[in-house]
Amino acid sequence: MENLKELASLIESSEKIVFFTGAGISTESGIPDFRSPESGLWNDKNMEDFFGIDNFLNKPEEFYELFMRKFEMFLRAEPNPSHNFITELERKGKVLSVITQNIDGLHQKSGTKNLIELHGNITNAYCLKCNNQIKTKQTFNMIKKGINPPLCPVCNGLIKPDVVFFGENLPAKALDDAVEKSKQGDLFIVMGSSLVVMPAALMPGYAKSAGVKVVILNKMPTPYDSMADIVINEKLGTIIKNIKELIDE
Repeated sequence: MENLKELASLIESSEKIVFFTGAGISTESGIPDFRSPESGLWNDKNMEDFFGIDNFLNKPEEFYELFMRKFEMFLRAEPNPSHNFITELERKGKVLSVITQNIDGLHQKSGTKNLIELHGNITNAYCLKCNNQIKTKQTFNMIKKGINPPLCPVCNGLIKPDVVFFGENLPAKALDDAVEKSKQGDLFIVMGSSLVVMPAALMPGYAKSAGVKVVILNKMPTPYDSMADIVINEKLGTIIKNIKELIDE
């Protein structure tokens, strides 16, 4: 309880909070954690193989068949109280940036504006040939009509989900911006990340080295717990509910 009170006090006194979010923030929206073996998301495919850029380019029909079946849930998902809590704080002028590893687009749905997406956004897609932008929902509609792989309506090029595949580099600008924002905040809060995927997981270290207080809110321990100022291992929904009650007192 003392940790919760300290965190509530830090949030109230901070004006440049940086949130770093991972898959754990979206599980309560019905999106399975990618790396939990019990989630079922990757039960019939190895993640690195399935989401590898070579696999996509060599076998786009196979990729899209499984992609639609596994990921259509992302388009139906809605933000949960953790997403909304961040958006509320941003609207109060207390959030410098939200850095996310997630590709589900739920921060945007919640209304977050100052967002850095390190791994892309699954709700969008683009043509590899002419860069025409298209919504993923449209590609799913093509597949349902028997057009697999989905092709660009402008040039007939192959359409790729706008996410970072294994074998691809993170967007340079997004990564640079994330490093800078991590150093510029007055409070760095990790929410729902195991902090094992590099280079994204380096952000708490950048914050700490710049003298920023670091808080880790995650159901399971992370490799960065020992350097954090506050660590709370609990369901995010429970943590946020308690924090809001303390702030509203």
